[in-house]
Amino acid sequence: MCRVPAFVSALLLALPGLAYAQDRDNARYDPERGSPWTFELGGGTDNRSKGASKSGGDAYVFGEVQYNAASGFYADAEFETIDSAGSTVETEVEAGWQFSGGGFDFDTSVSHKWRLNADAGQDDAAVEVQFDVMRDVGAADLRFRVEHSPDGLGSTEAWTWVETRVRWPLMDRLEGAVTVGRREQDNAPDYTGWSAGVAYALTDITELELAWHGTDIGDEGEQYEGALVAAVLIAF
Repeated sequence: MCRVPAFVSALLLALPGLAYAQDRDNARYDPERGSPWTFELGGGTDNRSKGASKSGGDAYVFGEVQYNAASGFYADAEFETIDSAGSTVETEVEAGWQFSGGGFDFDTSVSHKWRLNADAGQDDAAVEVQFDVMRDVGAADLRFRVEHSPDGLGSTEAWTWVETRVRWPLMDRLEGAVTVGRREQDNAPDYTGWSAGVAYALTDITELELAWHGTDIGDEGEQYEGALVAAVLIAF
């Protein structure tokens, strides 16, 4: 089932394009900023992760604070609203390292997540590791990502996500992006998830996004059904 919220139509009428708030890359150290700290706030019509919904198709908000060192080390803390196993807020702390070599950029991190006030008996905490390999190819940038948790949140046990993303400029401030990934998980369905959309930098600190998210198991429930999602990100 395709859900197109009313204010998506309003955004389409008001804006020439939109940007990727839900697929955020970790910030890099920039000596010209004058501060190693970055902050992000935003929200969208649906909290989508790996093609599936974490908010039951409802709107969500998120926030993040991140420290970036010149060495490539970074650490951040964030929250996002969800609708899963009785919890409405998921929090996370993360630490990682960004580095380059052989014409590639790398990003490796470990994070700990908590779901606040989850139903009794639900696993409300999990550790996840992530590894990215990135490279520019002409005007496009490519990213290959692997994520793994030995024991996931809720009823999900061990899982692994493998993803490829391609982004490319369409015109000034406007870019397109396509992401395809595969999730293998214990005590939950395996599936292929994807997204495709456009991104627009409205200002130097504000980005907007319009993207289609979906999976190949839409008949497994609402969280796996395809949906058109609009989101906004403010980063400073």
